[in-house]
Amino acid sequence: MRYSASHKLETKEKLLQSSSLSAKKTGFSSMGVDGLMKAIGLSGAAFYSHFSSKDALFAAIVERELCQSLERLGGQGTQDRERLERCLKLYLNMAHVEQPELGCALPALGAEIARSDIVVREQAELWICKLQESWAQILESDSLAWAILSQCVGALVVARMLASPKIQQRVLKSCHEEIGHQLAASRVQ
Repeated sequence: MRYSASHKLETKEKLLQSSSLSAKKTGFSSMGVDGLMKAIGLSGAAFYSHFSSKDALFAAIVERELCQSLERLGGQGTQDRERLERCLKLYLNMAHVEQPELGCALPALGAEIARSDIVVREQAELWICKLQESWAQILESDSLAWAILSQCVGALVVARMLASPKIQQRVLKSCHEEIGHQLAASRVQ
């Protein structure tokens, strides 16, 4: 029995969504094709009608997740400084530490992206640069945008490595305070 084109697109979207959540929670390299397909109720053989390889799926996940991060954090040019500051506060919270599958892909998948082939890294670079450019426009500083972006991602990575919620909270609070100082200083200049 042949499936309709819309069924194939819906299945591909389910696979992308399910795989994105799993990758951010447990890592992408540890996931097998059969497990990915089983999670959406299909056999492993059906995978290749949607993606040519597991690497192609990872590239699609990176594009999807970073595009969504840009929409949430970059505002597509509609964002002001106060909204950016509210986004940063939401980014640097314990819920984001404790539920990586619901948050930004950069802290969850950054190391795997760095080890990926050039196509995936170029895809990540495209979206990361768009986010940075959006923040640079709001902050009127290219270097401040890079610094804050790197601090936020790094703070989540470090907080997730720690076992104690109390120390995790200190990392997030410290990073948020330092970013606040940077933002205040940039207003004065």
